[in-house]
Amino acid sequence: MSRELSIAVIDDDNSFRTALLESLDSLGYRARGFPSAEEFLAEGLGSCDCVITDIQMPGMSGLDLKRLLAARGSTMPLIMITARADPDLEAKAIASGAVGFLRKPFATDVLIGCLDNTPNF
Repeated sequence: MSRELSIAVIDDDNSFRTALLESLDSLGYRARGFPSAEEFLAEGLGSCDCVITDIQMPGMSGLDLKRLLAARGSTMPLIMITARADPDLEAKAIASGAVGFLRKPFATDVLIGCLDNTPNF
């Protein structure tokens, strides 16, 4: 897989978002971070090939973002992440159309596996 693809990382936890961006950058991905789904949407969708988003955030949740993107006709792959232990979150994420689901903290190789298995990416 080409690592020249661009990934948007949306997470309200600044330290986690920064660490994830640094990991993706070290792997050769172009990654850009956003503290909220609203800020991501304001920047436009044309500059990324995949989105990694937290599910639970102030304002628009990752699930709400996925529904909005689908309503706009976007087929951009979206991976959802969470630190919450709610057992229903994975089913909700997959039902919404997310291509992957990861619980924080996760190992970099688990994320790479998820990215490698992302269709159309």
